[in-house]
Amino acid sequence: MASAITFERTSETPEEQQLRADVRDFLATELPKGVVKPSLGMSASHDPDFSAKLAGMGWVGMALPKQYGGHSRSAVDRFIVVEELLSHGAPVGAHWVADRQSGQSILKFGTEDQKREFLPKIAAGKCWFSIGMSEPNSGSDLASVSTRGVRGDGGWIVNGTKIWTSGAHQNHFFIVLCRTSPLEGDKHHGLTQMLVDLTLPGLSINPITFLDGRHDFNEVVFEDVFVPDEYVMGEVGMGWAQVNSELAYERAGPDRYLSTYQVVENFVRERVDGSPSPKVAEALGRLTARYWSLRQMSFTISRMIDQGQAPAVQASIVKDMGTVFEQDVIEVLRALIDDEPSLDTDSLFENLLAQSILTGPSFTIRGGTTEVLRTVASRGLAGRA
Repeated sequence: MASAITFERTSETPEEQQLRADVRDFLATELPKGVVKPSLGMSASHDPDFSAKLAGMGWVGMALPKQYGGHSRSAVDRFIVVEELLSHGAPVGAHWVADRQSGQSILKFGTEDQKREFLPKIAAGKCWFSIGMSEPNSGSDLASVSTRGVRGDGGWIVNGTKIWTSGAHQNHFFIVLCRTSPLEGDKHHGLTQMLVDLTLPGLSINPITFLDGRHDFNEVVFEDVFVPDEYVMGEVGMGWAQVNSELAYERAGPDRYLSTYQVVENFVRERVDGSPSPKVAEALGRLTARYWSLRQMSFTISRMIDQGQAPAVQASIVKDMGTVFEQDVIEVLRALIDDEPSLDTDSLFENLLAQSILTGPSFTIRGGTTEVLRTVASRGLAGRA
């Protein structure tokens, strides 16, 4: 019998509305419109100074406990801050992964020493993380990773390759999923997560550039890299359960529908006067309705988390719908203009649209492919999640 998957409507409290107003005031001062080029969602530029300022406002590590340098704020509070940052096009690249998921994973699975080492630095915006999951030959089958850790004296000798590792050339650490016992039977067994310093001997970082020449992705190669026992995160062999918990933090936030928001905003600023044509008005109306629906669904998930629920299926649905929508935005806007967008232009709208065209195919891959997410959702609807 199918299960009911619900998204209960929710609204902001006066305190939450004030937080939103405070973030908007901060951004208007720090990143005034027309002065600073906006980023496209979570594919944002790496700006340590901005991350430090944000942390100084108490808006990094918001959901981490105060005892570890965080602020013990709610998931909804963090949602509001992130929504404002991404819709404004803020340069959140330095602290993004650490704030969104690495800190929460360390809090949930790390040792006390790991919590005290990493969490205060993350909350201060001074410790930056990448994600060490994907591999060249694994595709969307994360359990098939072949990076291997072999027991050594006081730690593990790691060999293998990770790919699409955003920010590895700039960040300090990444949480690596690797196989620490022979593959026998269920491939989901025998996987372990490790906290790996991106400057360790034997580790090389090779750039993977976008078509527009930007460098964000990397290939990270391990050649007899030694990881001490104190940097194993959680239980040896329990990496699969842990990484699925980590992925849940990736999938339901505003980052899954706001990557192309700045393209829409700048289309309106540059191409829409007080009386848009019926074609333009209809297109923008449809986009606005979808933005609002996805926003409400995502906001509801944050509220559910604060209520102690685990909305993994809802998160998969939002991630699937949101990233497909982000790609749809690109095509809708392309159909509304006669010229071919270019990176070499004085028009901010055209530049952002051209950048989105080149990077848009990645939206439905990062954080779980469309096929994987729909499998998760279908199992949840069938009561088998």
